[in-house]
Amino acid sequence: MIGAVPTVLLFIVLVLAYQFLVQGPLTATLSERRARTDGALENAQQAIARAEAKAAEYAAQLRQARAEVFKIREQRVKQWTAERDAAVETARKAAASKVSQAKAALEAEAAAARKSIQASAGELAAQVVRTVLPQTAGGYR
Repeated sequence: MIGAVPTVLLFIVLVLAYQFLVQGPLTATLSERRARTDGALENAQQAIARAEAKAAEYAAQLRQARAEVFKIREQRVKQWTAERDAAVETARKAAASKVSQAKAALEAEAAAARKSIQASAGELAAQVVRTVLPQTAGGYR
């Protein structure tokens, strides 16, 4: 058993050397690697969260811009409708004015024609009588 003592001592020295030279640095390196990986994952999750927040902000801004565009479009449509209605009303008034002028002119012409007919009615009646009834007594024939 005395021959085994140096082997046991050598084994203990090797185990201690392994602990200090290999396992300690290896454990430290693995811990650092795990910390870096966890940190990278955490940073990636934070970046994803920031990106999602920015996307939500951009979506809200886009909705707001679309609402403003819709509101402006609605205002323009109202303005165009008002302008069109005003133009239609102006045209309607102008047409009504022309119609009333034409009616007045037609009535004036009709009145003039009536006067002319009434003025010449007596003469026309006399001509009709002379043409239809021959003059027998006076002897123009």
